[in-house]
Amino acid sequence: MKHLIIYAHPHPESFNHAILETTVNALEKNGHDVVVRDLYALNFQPVLKPEDTSAMKAGETPKDIKTEQDHITQADVITFIYPIWWAGLPAILKGYVDRVFSYGFAYAYGEEGVIRMLSGKKGLIINTHGNPKDYYDEIGMTTGLKITSDTGIFEFVGIEPVDHILFGSVGSLDEEAYKGMLKEVEEKINSLFTQHALTK
Repeated sequence: MKHLIIYAHPHPESFNHAILETTVNALEKNGHDVVVRDLYALNFQPVLKPEDTSAMKAGETPKDIKTEQDHITQADVITFIYPIWWAGLPAILKGYVDRVFSYGFAYAYGEEGVIRMLSGKKGLIINTHGNPKDYYDEIGMTTGLKITSDTGIFEFVGIEPVDHILFGSVGSLDEEAYKGMLKEVEEKINSLFTQHALTK
């Protein structure tokens, strides 16, 4: 399978980057093709500008958007890895969605409502946040985060969410806890994307 990982964290020494490396290694060990789009390394321009929408309406998609759309088109599985900032996506990733998941590429409207143009693809999201997981669960934030990204982004364009992993208290844990989280990522990737799992 062809996997596209959209990664958004500014620091290469971060725990998010360790999650990225673990995910890539697990996928490659299972024989998958992996493409990583590190939005900060790419210096991705996240602001949707009037000239962007005008160009796309004219059938002339800007080059940087077209590049990302081509990666999405070729992918069987799309994975987002990012920290939760202010109860949502980092601005660079939100801008990626704004610009790349555009009308006419990711979705459209027809007589019967939304046309989900990325149907047939699967999606995985891995997040970190600083608050304890139990607290986010208790106040409904965990559910809210899953609704806004799994339903509001992936399902809206036809991508089937296969899982959404959220790690809490990141930044205040010991080394063993982080190792355990990375092990969980590896085991989840193996269970979702081994040949055995794919043929079920």
